[in-house]
Amino acid sequence: MATIQLRTSIPGPRSQELMRRRHAAVVQGAFHATPVFVAKAEGAVIEDVDGNRMIDFAGGIGCLNTGHRAPAVVEAVRRQLDRFLHTSFNVLPYEGYVRLAERLNELTPGGFPKKTLLVNSGAEAVENAIKIARCYTKRPAILAFEDAFHGRTYMAMAVTSKTHPYKAGFEPFPGDVYRVPFAYCFRCSYSLQYPSCEIYCAHHIEDAFKRVVAAESVAAVIVEPIMGEGGFITPPPEFFPILTDICRRHGILLIADEVQTGFGRTGEMFACERLGLVPDLLVTAKSLSGGLPLAAVTGRAEIMDAPGVGAVGGTFGGNPVACEAALAVLDTIEKERLCDRANALGERFRVRAKGWQQRWELVGEVRGLGAMLALELVRSRQTREPADEETKQVAQYCYEHGLVTITAGSYGNVIRLLVPLVITDAQMDEGLDVLESALESACASKKEVAAQQV
Repeated sequence: MATIQLRTSIPGPRSQELMRRRHAAVVQGAFHATPVFVAKAEGAVIEDVDGNRMIDFAGGIGCLNTGHRAPAVVEAVRRQLDRFLHTSFNVLPYEGYVRLAERLNELTPGGFPKKTLLVNSGAEAVENAIKIARCYTKRPAILAFEDAFHGRTYMAMAVTSKTHPYKAGFEPFPGDVYRVPFAYCFRCSYSLQYPSCEIYCAHHIEDAFKRVVAAESVAAVIVEPIMGEGGFITPPPEFFPILTDICRRHGILLIADEVQTGFGRTGEMFACERLGLVPDLLVTAKSLSGGLPLAAVTGRAEIMDAPGVGAVGGTFGGNPVACEAALAVLDTIEKERLCDRANALGERFRVRAKGWQQRWELVGEVRGLGAMLALELVRSRQTREPADEETKQVAQYCYEHGLVTITAGSYGNVIRLLVPLVITDAQMDEGLDVLESALESACASKKEVAAQQV
């Protein structure tokens, strides 16, 4: 039986009424990828307040690798609810925080001694990673990348690239942040072609040290192994070894932001493992705790211990319920072999998507690793003009037909997949059928518009 079951048009009448209330009561700045209000969810399926059942390809923006209400996570939360909800680790510590830190120290890349700090969100973890890097190196500058996204708090916005809607109107930002192009091969900032470019973008960082900021002033380079909000931009395999070598030669720390890539999404526990990157500090959040607010900075012990007692932390950081959920998430990823599942899902998508690319010029590029995959949509493959309006049409068609998707990219022209890794093959195929129909509809509309203009 099909998973998608629509009882009303989408959005239904109850969702429409709630949206009217939302506009009256909630700030306009809080955004929604769909106008659908959820009533309940399980695995990779959500049911809205009008009784429509939809397949979820967004996963709460990558927070649900183990699925909605993963059984082990729900059980772990219930057990902790019977013990205590909050004491603040800063006042009365508890074992769950320590156990989770031990697990992350063991699981993250690098055979050196590590320590972990737990906080509430990815942006907060980014802020703390930068604080720790500056404290350890006694250097002020941070090097970030074009198209990067690291969060919405002030330091996180400073290292984030995209202006609208994230940064415009919130200036000024913290200083000593410098930006260089990433390895965005589909839109190379230097108009070169891989592999004949010889990874010029990475080597060009040395030039930035001569013309933009002195290497000896740079505390850290912060980088997403695969860019998330920037459009699931996947660098070539040579990029990170070159970047690592540059950082090591200049005594610069490497901060890997694995907020969106971590916990099985790319076919390994961490994307760093697939890309030859061993960072000094690794930032995690999102799928770490199966849907509860939790984030972490894990790194070399001597670096993590640079700030003195009381210099990092917060009232709610490492909440005991979220810690227990995270421990259950890590168990679930291992027991259910979700890294392997991510690779299988990714291959299932890639086969279909390559067919779409051959069929429609709209599909400019298919990219990603594991189950972190995306389509970049263009009006012309020759000019690579971003098809931002067509991307909106595809996303709208999808939710109107029972598939929840989200977009990405600095130009708003990327459809990204963040499916729960527990999705069934039948659900995955059903969702891909909707996405295929959405692309076909967008291409048909484009032809109609072109014909009317002749």
